Amino acid sequence: MDLRRIMETVNMIDNENLDLRTTTMGISLLDCIDSDSDKACQKIYDKITTKAENLVKVVKDLETEYGIPIANKRITVTPISLIAAASGDSDYVKYAVTLDKAAKAVGVDLIGGFSALVHKGYQNGDRVLIKSIPEALKATERVCSSVNVGSTRSGINMDAVKEMGQIVIENEKINPLNNGNLVIFCNAVEDNPFMAGGFHGVGESDVALNVGVSGPGVVKKALEKVKGESMDVVAETIKQTAFKVTRMGQLVGQEASKRLGVDFGIVDLSLAPTPAQGDSVANILEEIGLESVGTHGTTAALAMLNDAVKKGGIMACSHVGGLSGAFIPESEDAGMIAAAEKGILTVDKLEAMTAVCSVGLDMIAVPGDTPAETISAMIADEAAIGMINNKTTAVRVIPVPGKGVGDSIEFGGLFGYAPIMPVHKESSAAMINRGGRIPAPVHSFKN
Repeated sequence: MDLRRIMETVNMIDNENLDLRTTTMGISLLDCIDSDSDKACQKIYDKITTKAENLVKVVKDLETEYGIPIANKRITVTPISLIAAASGDSDYVKYAVTLDKAAKAVGVDLIGGFSALVHKGYQNGDRVLIKSIPEALKATERVCSSVNVGSTRSGINMDAVKEMGQIVIENEKINPLNNGNLVIFCNAVEDNPFMAGGFHGVGESDVALNVGVSGPGVVKKALEKVKGESMDVVAETIKQTAFKVTRMGQLVGQEASKRLGVDFGIVDLSLAPTPAQGDSVANILEEIGLESVGTHGTTAALAMLNDAVKKGGIMACSHVGGLSGAFIPESEDAGMIAAAEKGILTVDKLEAMTAVCSVGLDMIAVPGDTPAETISAMIADEAAIGMINNKTTAVRVIPVPGKGVGDSIEFGGLFGYAPIMPVHKESSAAMINRGGRIPAPVHSFKN
C-alpha cells in the first residue's frame, strides 16, 4: 500500500469516525446439550471461556498495532432454544445468566444467542425460551435476544408475531431499556456480528470470527467532494469508499482469526451510525441532496446508498456477509433524531425506507400506552416487507411508560436518545388475534 493510501486511511480514522465497529466470535454450543440443565450450563460456560479466553486481548493488540479503533468485542452462540430443549426446564433464565457470566469472565461487551427460530412453527424449546425473555433480560446485563418469526420460504408465523408484541410490553413493565436488547426478525441471517440480533447459526463452523465495519462519516466526507455531480458519480464514490473500508475489516478479521486459531467468517460492512457528530446515515442522505431525511426522495437515495455499499464491499472481500448495507435507527443517529423531532421523519416513512435498507424499524421509541397488538402489527408489517423482498427485516421497538409524543428517552452510550414517535391509534387487534400463518409468497418456490 502506498503512502497516499496509508495517509488516507489515517485521516478516515482521525477525522471521519471510521472504526471497526465489532469483532464477534461465533461459538457453537451444540456439543453442550445435556438433559441436566446444570451440566449443560457448566459446559456452556466452560466452552465460551475457553474459546474466547484471548479474544479481547488479541483485539486490543490489533487496535494498538494497526491504530484502528475497534469499538466492541462480542460473542454469538447457537440459539439457546435448540440447546436447552433437551433439559425439560420450565424456563431458561439460568441459561441466560450463564451466558452473562461467561461474557463478563472473558470481558466482551455483549453476547447474542438467547434466541428462537419460529418462522414456520414452535418447538417446545422455542415456547419456553420466548416466555423466558423478560426475566432473562431482567437478570442479565450483556445478553441479547432475538426471535425469527418469518422467512421468504416459510411465510410469517402470526402466532409468534402476536406473542412477541406481548413480550415487548412485558419488557416495558420491567424496564423499557430491555427492549433495546431484543430484536424480532424476518429472514434472520446466521453470521450477523451486530447486536442485538446476532446468533451463531447451526450451519456455521464450531468457532468463527466475524467483523462488522462502519463508516458513515467516511462516506459523507467522500460525497462532499462530488457536490453537484450526477447520481452515477455519487454511486461510484460510495462504492469506492466502501471498498476501502471493507479492506480494513478484512485485514483485521483475518489477522484476528489467525492469532486466535479459529475460522475467519465474514466482513459485515454496515453503515451503523452513532450519536457522534459526523457519524450519521441521515447526513449522507442529506449530502446527496435532501433538505432533510424523511422528505420525498429519501427512499430512492437510501436504495442507491445501500446498493453501492454492498457492491463496494463485495468487490473488496470474498466473504462479505451478515447484513451489510445501511442501518437507519431512530436513536443512535443524530440526523435521524433531528428529523424525527421536527416531525419530518415518521414511522410510516421509516417503514418505507426499510424496504431498501439493511434492517428494519430499529430503536424506535413509541408511547408507553401503545397496545401489544399495535406492536405486533408493526412486527407483521416489517416481516411482510422482508418476506416479499427476500431480505432481512427486523423490529426493535421501545414503548416508554408514562411518556408520549413530544417526550424523549435517554439510552446513553452508542444508543443515544430517541424522541417518542406517534403510532396510529386505530386498532389492529382483530387481525393480530386471528393467529395462524401468512403463507409464503409465490416466488418462494424456486426448487
